[in-house]
Amino acid sequence: MKERIEELRRLLNQYNIEYHVQDKPTVSDAEYDRLMRELIDLETKFPEAMDPLSPSQRIGGPVLDEFTKIQHKRKMMSLGNVFNQEELKAWAKRIEDEVGKVEYCAECKIDGLAMSIEYQDGQFVQAVTRGDGEVGEDVTLNVKTIKSIPMNVSYKEEFEIRGEVYMPKSSFEALNEVKRQQGEQEFANPRNAAAGSIRQLDSKVAASRKLDAFWYHVPDGETYGLKTHYESLEWIKKMGFRVNENTTLFQNIDDVWEFIEKMTIERNNLPYEIDGIVIKVNDYEIQSQLGYTVKVPKWAIAYKFPAEEAITKLEDIFITVGRTGKATPNAKLTPVRLAGTTVSAATLHNEDMINQKDVRIGDMVVVRKAGDIIPEVVRSIEEKRDGTQMPYRFPTICPDCGMPLHRFADEAAHYCVNSDCPARIVNSIAHFASRDAMNIDGLGEKKVEQFHKAGWLNKVDDIFKLKDHREEIIELDKFGVKSYENLVAAIEQCKSNPLDKLLFGLGIRQVGSKAARILANRYKTMDALMNATVEDLVTVDDIGEITSDAIVTYFNEEATKRLIDSLKLSGVNMKQETEETIHSSFTGKTIVLTGSLQQFSRNEAQEYLEKRGAVVTGSVSKKTDLVIYGEAAGSKLEKAQALEIETMTEEEFMKIVEREA
Repeated sequence: MKERIEELRRLLNQYNIEYHVQDKPTVSDAEYDRLMRELIDLETKFPEAMDPLSPSQRIGGPVLDEFTKIQHKRKMMSLGNVFNQEELKAWAKRIEDEVGKVEYCAECKIDGLAMSIEYQDGQFVQAVTRGDGEVGEDVTLNVKTIKSIPMNVSYKEEFEIRGEVYMPKSSFEALNEVKRQQGEQEFANPRNAAAGSIRQLDSKVAASRKLDAFWYHVPDGETYGLKTHYESLEWIKKMGFRVNENTTLFQNIDDVWEFIEKMTIERNNLPYEIDGIVIKVNDYEIQSQLGYTVKVPKWAIAYKFPAEEAITKLEDIFITVGRTGKATPNAKLTPVRLAGTTVSAATLHNEDMINQKDVRIGDMVVVRKAGDIIPEVVRSIEEKRDGTQMPYRFPTICPDCGMPLHRFADEAAHYCVNSDCPARIVNSIAHFASRDAMNIDGLGEKKVEQFHKAGWLNKVDDIFKLKDHREEIIELDKFGVKSYENLVAAIEQCKSNPLDKLLFGLGIRQVGSKAARILANRYKTMDALMNATVEDLVTVDDIGEITSDAIVTYFNEEATKRLIDSLKLSGVNMKQETEETIHSSFTGKTIVLTGSLQQFSRNEAQEYLEKRGAVVTGSVSKKTDLVIYGEAAGSKLEKAQALEIETMTEEEFMKIVEREA
């Protein structure tokens, strides 16, 4: 029987590759199902022959309490972006100026979830999400359910490949149809559906979602005797891995652009979502010569498709209340497909924006996804009005608590000032626990809302009392002892965060992450900041009068004083350690960042500069020493040029970063 079991496994694995990878099935579905039933029957009769990599085991395994964090053996880096032909040509010119003429490999940028999988002794052993690039989550059981991924390969040494797990459009539509029938909230787009499926603790759920994957990178490919990126793709394709069929080699960047134009037209006809084209230098030796910046490889770039627009009906306007009490108007839209997403709502920002755009309930409106991420109403279409449209009157009371909304002088937004407003409580606690603030893993908005409804979280300092609710928490659906212990550990760990993270987490009006860092570095302790006057605060760079008033008002409130005392008693750090300044070309300079940066986010660039002794401000003045600018730089660059202040492109900035690394 052992021989028959092995034969059945071999046949079923072969048929999986033929069907899911090569799209050339050689047996009928009925024959495949018959062989699978025979294998399951034999494995049931002879349990000693069971193999976790058997085709019969690809329907899901045991339910996990959580995902284990895994350190990547090689960092999973992100890519820089370009948005038009001019930027693409500039990227290619930089490369060819440095190393001469090169061959390019262009491939579809699959809109899914980046994944690394590892094989040892010819067997699939592990799958890890990208995470933050250095640490990801072990999702082996879920990825194993993807039938196009071979469980056994001919290469017997240890190797890793990387790619994208995605949900085909057909699987996405089928999944949402089930959700509609069951009265559940639908997934917004295939990418979110794929990410949600891969993060299911029950791998049987992941198996039912019919995910798939494309593979596009062999780390350290030259160690396997491979000389080019394209050769590495051919190598893994021969082993049974899916490689995107549109991957193409080009001898010059003009031909790459023609390919981009072609795929821009054809993208909607593909059975999967793409959000751009990735272009790589093909030759491994030249890749090594070009190397990396701090954030991205210099030998690869991602062209991002331009934002799409669609026309739909604005059915209503509704208000959401955030952590600071800010009341934001949102458009309820007739659902419309836009950039791979079903859009049914978009922000309208504030009352003034509604009036300026003359947006009315019942209007046909143009909707755009800014950066393919945030839906926004661009404009209303006046010529389509038939007289039934209604101008919008901004409400005077909070929709969550019924208390009056207040509009402060010199601000466009309305606020609910009721500190007991349920929406404010949930959002403020979730913000305190968020990654950029206190970074309490496992305490997202839905968990906060659940705990608030249970009566355990009514204010921020209640977070540090959650450990007292062990028995109730472990009884919650999909929680358990391990999840409780991890949450308590994350809460304990957050107590040692620097002061700037705490200040940002408190949600002081007008104080974002940048202002929190400036204040923490200036005052060093919470007590010193609490005692600061408006006159003191306005002397701090980038802290204006409105922000200073908001800070003093916040710390003068009795509720704030009680909160800080409670946090102190819980052991939360109230100090900012002085970081040792790294001497660089930027030390002692006052710098302004403007435009869209590709290699750094704005916050990352600011943090980099401040660690090297620079003062980064938000406005250009005669005190400014340098303006670093990216794409679409506007009035700040113009003002710097008018004042004859030194300016620097992002490319020039990155050359200094690399030189001083």
